[in-house]
Amino acid sequence: MNITQILFWFLSVLALVSALMVLLSKNPVHSVLWLIVVFFAISGHYILLNAQFLAIVNLIVYAGAIMVLFLFVIMLMNLSADTEPQKNVWMKLAGTIAGGCFLISTCNIVYNAQNVSQEIAGKTALLNQGNIGLIGNLGKVLFKDYVVPFEISSVLFLSAMVGAVVIGKKEKSNV
Repeated sequence: MNITQILFWFLSVLALVSALMVLLSKNPVHSVLWLIVVFFAISGHYILLNAQFLAIVNLIVYAGAIMVLFLFVIMLMNLSADTEPQKNVWMKLAGTIAGGCFLISTCNIVYNAQNVSQEIAGKTALLNQGNIGLIGNLGKVLFKDYVVPFEISSVLFLSAMVGAVVIGKKEKSNV
C-alpha cells in the first residue's frame, strides 16, 4: 500500500465521519464546523487527483466564505429547542421514507459503479502525471478561447453587485 492509497483512505474515512457528525450534532454551530472538515477532506481528494485549482477554490469559496456565512447566520438566528416547532408524526414518517429511498438509490449507484469499474479494470488512469488540472492550463483556455464569455460574465456580476447595493440601500428619513 503506497502513500497515495493511505491518504485516500484516510481522507475518505475523515469525510464520512465528519459528514455523519454534521447530521448527528445537536448544536448547529458544531454541524457547520464538521461541514468545514468535510470540505477540507474533499479538497484533499482533489489534490490527490492532481486538480490543485479545484482544491484551492473549494477551500476558499466553500470552507472559507460560504461556511463562515452559514456560521454567522446560525449565530445571529439564535436557534434553540424552545423556539423550534415540534414535528408531527406524518413529517417524521415522510422524512424516514425519503431517507430510505435515498439510501436504496445510493446503494444501487454504488453497486452499478462497482460493475462499471470491473468492466474497465484493464484500462489504467494516469493520476499525478502530466499537467491536467493545473491553473496555468485553465488560464490559457479561459483567456484564449473563452475571453468574450468570461468578460460578459464579469459585466453581469458587476451589474448584479450594483443592483444589490441599490436595492439594499435604505432611504434617509427626515425625522
